[in-house]
Amino acid sequence: MTERRSRSLPLLTPPLKEGDWLDWLRLLRSRRVGPVTFRRLIEAHGSAGAALDALPAIAAEAGDSDYVPCTRAAAQRELDVGQAAGAVPLALGGEDYPAALEDLNDPPPLLWAIGQRALLSRPAVALVGARNASSLGLRMARDLARDLSREGQVVVSGLARGVDAAAHREALDHGTIAVMGGGVDIPYPAETSEIFERIGDLGLRLSEQPMGMVPRARHFPRRNRLISGLARAVIVVEAAARSGSMITARDALDQGREVLAVPGHPLDARAAGCNILIREGAVLLRGTRDLHEALALPEPAPRRKRAASGALAARARDAAGAPENGGADRPAAPPSPAARAPARAPARRGPLTSTPAPARSPGPGPSGHADPPCEGAGDLAGPGERRSVRGDTPEMAARILCHLGPSPTQEDQLIRDLGVTAAALAPAILDLEIAGLVERQPGGQLVRLE
Repeated sequence: MTERRSRSLPLLTPPLKEGDWLDWLRLLRSRRVGPVTFRRLIEAHGSAGAALDALPAIAAEAGDSDYVPCTRAAAQRELDVGQAAGAVPLALGGEDYPAALEDLNDPPPLLWAIGQRALLSRPAVALVGARNASSLGLRMARDLARDLSREGQVVVSGLARGVDAAAHREALDHGTIAVMGGGVDIPYPAETSEIFERIGDLGLRLSEQPMGMVPRARHFPRRNRLISGLARAVIVVEAAARSGSMITARDALDQGREVLAVPGHPLDARAAGCNILIREGAVLLRGTRDLHEALALPEPAPRRKRAASGALAARARDAAGAPENGGADRPAAPPSPAARAPARAPARRGPLTSTPAPARSPGPGPSGHADPPCEGAGDLAGPGERRSVRGDTPEMAARILCHLGPSPTQEDQLIRDLGVTAAALAPAILDLEIAGLVERQPGGQLVRLE
């Protein structure tokens, strides 16, 4: 399902000389000048320099007689910091500016880029989801990112922990773009600093924020619109009902992009957003085959030793408790035409296109995905003795609960996701079983009890 807004303002002529760059940056960084105001000022006055000269008088008419535009020194400092960091400024209307963003109603007049700018000219799909993703959610994100990147799609995400970071890591060798909430030179959050550096070398980091800007909560909704804007489709892997991922999905609809969502268990709060999107008309995504149909992409040639149906087969193995290599050499049979809904035509509309964006939850996390903390992980000694956990394992127990949900997860997969040994995991699992928070099922599978 898609919805498209037409561009209301023409493109700008990008700056060519150093003085033009300074004026352009000064106008953009001046107080109360956003992307739309920036373009209207240049349209009205002919150039960034002329608009800067007119700004104090315009502000005075609006009641601000003390208005001072951004100084030349401040703009020059940002250009110097960008050069020192190896960042390149991309101006709206310039050759290197991403064409996918030019059709937005409010494209950033300037982007800072570090890395492989050629990725901006390749087809892209955005992958977003929960920061506190489950093991199954992380596995789905990795499988989708791997399949998409091998098929030539650039994977775009926001470098938050959880689904974003998992998607970036899996797609790094084939092409990934990280859209930053702060300055393109600022690693954030801290736990993604290693992949942050690697993306700068092998992929691309992109931001509309000034160099050196530490991200704040208000920056991320604007960052999210760029994630969806760069992509031809947005995939939501896991998302709470009120989250940054849901905002990205709404942005995608406004921009005419396809929205796809991975269904989840109704009792898992991390699946609530995806289930809402599907109910309102988003494409239900079980694997890359569903994306091919939604976007009318050709099916890739089968690869030797490829696991059946990617992420879908992984989930089926987990649910059945089958060994990881079971049936790996035999591709899954496609569903019959009668069992599948026809691919959505771009003009199709549904309730999702007219539903207002959900209210932001109080105090969204700085990663831009305002998912709630892992339910039950912050207070393991909740009401009653049933939820008490021994004092030597609560930290590990909290991490386990954040990775488990109502759907079964293989214990071996949990060990890999947490990066711990089986010996370190066992005492916490035992405590959680005794406390009635986790249940062990046949086939080495674990589920979180609500």
